[in-house]
Amino acid sequence: MLVAALAALSGCQKASQPAAGVWATVNGKDITSVEVDKFYRTQLNPDAPQPSQDEALSLKLNILDELVNNQILLQRSKKMGLEAADGEVEDKFTEFKSPYTEDEFQRQLKARGYTVDDLRADIRQQLSIQKVINHEVVAKIAVTDQDVQDFYNQNHAQFNVAEPQYRLAQIVITPHKDPGLRNRKNDDATTDAEAKRKAAALEQQLSTGADFAQIAMDYSEDPQTSGSGGDLGYVPESSLSQSDPALKKAVLSLKPGQISGVIVLRDSYRILKLVAKEAPGQRELSDPAVQQSVRDNIHNRKEQLLRAAYLAVARNDAKITNYLAQQVVESAGKLPVVVTPKTAAAGSAFPTQK
Repeated sequence: MLVAALAALSGCQKASQPAAGVWATVNGKDITSVEVDKFYRTQLNPDAPQPSQDEALSLKLNILDELVNNQILLQRSKKMGLEAADGEVEDKFTEFKSPYTEDEFQRQLKARGYTVDDLRADIRQQLSIQKVINHEVVAKIAVTDQDVQDFYNQNHAQFNVAEPQYRLAQIVITPHKDPGLRNRKNDDATTDAEAKRKAAALEQQLSTGADFAQIAMDYSEDPQTSGSGGDLGYVPESSLSQSDPALKKAVLSLKPGQISGVIVLRDSYRILKLVAKEAPGQRELSDPAVQQSVRDNIHNRKEQLLRAAYLAVARNDAKITNYLAQQVVESAGKLPVVVTPKTAAAGSAFPTQK
C-alpha cells in the first residue's frame, strides 16, 4: 500500500509539471514563452543597452501577468457570447490598414514581427476583451449631475485659469534618423536638406486645406505627439516664455484655427496650429467645456476603479498557475533566461490589456 501511495504521489507530481515552453495556464489554457517573448521584443529599444537578466525577467513577469488577464477576459467573452464577429474584425483590420499603401503596411507588420494572421488575431482578442469591459464595467458607470456639482465644488481652484493658455498642435521634422519614429507613413528625414524639403512640402499641403491632424499623424517625427495628431494640449503663456523665442513669437501671432509657417529651430523644423486660446479667470460650471471635462474625469476614475475590481474578481474565479513565477522563486531569481534579440520593434500594433 505504501509503495502504491508513493507511486501515485510521484505520478501527481509529474502531471503537475508544465509542458516545455509553457509559462502559465489559465483554466487549462496554456500561455507560452513564445507569446511572452513576442510582446517582450516590442518593448525593447534596439539602440539601448540590453537589459540585465533581472530586468528582463521582471519585464517578462509583468507581460505574463497581462497575458493572464487577457486570457481570463477572452475566456469570459466566449462564455458570455461577446467574442468579436468576423465582420467586426475585418472592419477594424481595414481601419488599421487604410492609412498605408500596401508596401507601407507590409513594412509596418515586418517592423513589429507580425503576420496578417497575427494582426487579425490580436484585433479579435482586443475587440472581444473591450466588449467584456464595456458590458461589465463601462455600462454600469453613471455620472449624475450631483456628482458633477460635487466634483466642481471640491476642485473649484482647479478651474481658475491663472494666465492665458494656448492649445497647440505641432508637426516636427528633424534632420536625423529617429529609431523611435511612429508616424503612419514611416517617413523620416535623415539630413537637413531632406528635413527642409519635407517641411516645405507639408507647409504647401496645409496651405491648400489638408487636415493638420492627419498630416501630423502621417508625417510628424515627434513620437510623443504624432499619434494624437500633434496635440500638445494647453500650454500656459509662462511656458512659452521658457521655450525658443521663435516658437513664442509664432504662437502669439496666431489666431485660433490658424497654422504657422515653417519655424526653423536649432535641432528641428516645426509647424504649429493654434487650436484654441483661453483667457485667464475662473471657469464656471455653466461652461459646457468645464462640464464635459468634469464628467470625463469622474467617468475615467470610476472606470479605473471598477475595471480593477472586476479583474480582481475574475482572477479569483479563475484557476491560474504561473510557472515562470514559480521557477523564478525556486531559483532565487537566477533563472537562466537569455535575452539576445538582434532587433526589436518599436511597439505592438495592439498592446496587451492593462
